[in-house]
Amino acid sequence: MDQAAKKDAVIGVDVGGTKVAAGLVNVHGEILARTRRPMVADGDAAAGLNSVTGAIDALLAENPDARKTVHGIGICAPGPLDPHSGVVINPPNLKCWRNFPLADEVSRRYGLAAKVDNDANAAALAEFLWGAGQGFKNVFYACIGTGIGTGIILDGRIYLGRTGAAGEGGHVSIDYRGPRCGCGKRGCIEALASGTAIARRAREKLAAEPEPARDSALRQLSGGNLEMINSEMVGQANAAGDTLAAEILLETVELLAVWLGNIVDLLEPEVMIIGGGVAALLTPYFQELRNRLARHCVNSRYAEIPLVPAYYGADSGIAGGAALCAGR
Repeated sequence: MDQAAKKDAVIGVDVGGTKVAAGLVNVHGEILARTRRPMVADGDAAAGLNSVTGAIDALLAENPDARKTVHGIGICAPGPLDPHSGVVINPPNLKCWRNFPLADEVSRRYGLAAKVDNDANAAALAEFLWGAGQGFKNVFYACIGTGIGTGIILDGRIYLGRTGAAGEGGHVSIDYRGPRCGCGKRGCIEALASGTAIARRAREKLAAEPEPARDSALRQLSGGNLEMINSEMVGQANAAGDTLAAEILLETVELLAVWLGNIVDLLEPEVMIIGGGVAALLTPYFQELRNRLARHCVNSRYAEIPLVPAYYGADSGIAGGAALCAGR
């Protein structure tokens, strides 16, 4: 890669429960190089930090000229965390870190500015800077996968709230009598429309009807073991014309329409961006989702708000991390 392409690069790091991905990202949001290393999540704090620095060191070793042009390191880490101080507080799937000053430790190690935020906030910023949110000042971003995470960009900046804990849109309840979410509340959109929720509904529907009642592709994909059903199988069955799978996805569209109608009435963003694995399943239903917003919005100009798929896919964590330090 030439010097011009790498000018003013940043390193984006995506920390998960099992892996650390690191990438070299230029000022246009292009990921020029990437690497991946295992995450030691159950060891001590030092072992967790070594997983992160190991990925960064590998990236720099594989791209020896990068160190001359990198001006910052941005890290997506699971919350709860404090984005103001860069302290990771107590993430359930990263037991190695409790009140751990991740940003300071990384900054000290490399002599570079370091920023830390959660993946949805960071991904929202990446979409705003380089992706589907370009040209808008106020962006609502949702990542719909195993759970649902959201990020809010207001006037070009991540909205963090008073303590940095704002933007937990996945835990907005649309049914106080609904299923209990992992957060403890009832009827959160995460408990109703995430990949986990889609799979649960599929299992429940199949278990409730006699096997001959409907020749479902889901039964075939799962080998008859309903516990093996996941949201990806629901998408595959739907693509094969399975009526039960289509029913489940249309139910999900309705639930998301209720939720997004609340978002429109509360925030009236300029664009709504949907990413994550479940978003890929629902892309053919985006127009149906837009149509259903009419029943769930007070705002009569809801149709002027674009509803679009995210630009960044599996690399949203790397791009998001990089976005935290872009231009700083």
